[in-house]
Amino acid sequence: MVKRKILNVKNTLIFTSYFPYNTASKQKRNNKVLLGIGGNIGDVVRRFEHLFWYFKRSSFLRIIETAPILKNPPFGYTEQGDFYNSLILVETSLSPWALLRYVLRVEKVFGRKRLFKDGPRTLDIDIIFYENVKMETKNLTLPHPGWKERESVLIPLKYISHKSIFLAKGEALQKII
Repeated sequence: MVKRKILNVKNTLIFTSYFPYNTASKQKRNNKVLLGIGGNIGDVVRRFEHLFWYFKRSSFLRIIETAPILKNPPFGYTEQGDFYNSLILVETSLSPWALLRYVLRVEKVFGRKRLFKDGPRTLDIDIIFYENVKMETKNLTLPHPGWKERESVLIPLKYISHKSIFLAKGEALQKII
């Protein structure tokens, strides 16, 4: 069953059986990671549900919690359909680089083709936070650059109960928004 909550003229939250999702951590893995997921081609909500089960079966990560799905307008290249975005909090023993390789492979499994920057896509998976790791390289920047300016991250982040893991000491989400 899908429920929708209109936040304002531009943004709508979508609640499904698996978004939001929360479970207590039973099996310890080394690193907590917040993944941002998005897409605007095809039945994205259904694709997110398939991704949820794909990750549930994965030996590389364990889902701890998900946020509701946000339907919001595109940014950058705006001549395209609205995006659906959510967040998935996972535990993993993969390094940041190995996790990046893994999520890029998962994107391909779900039909991702990179035509141009900010273009339409079936599935986009971004590493928003990897514990409190800070790094900046050509292919990977942590935390994800611009996360503080993106409603597609900030609004779903309000629904993640473990968000304090990633915020700087004394930094409150209310101050960012």
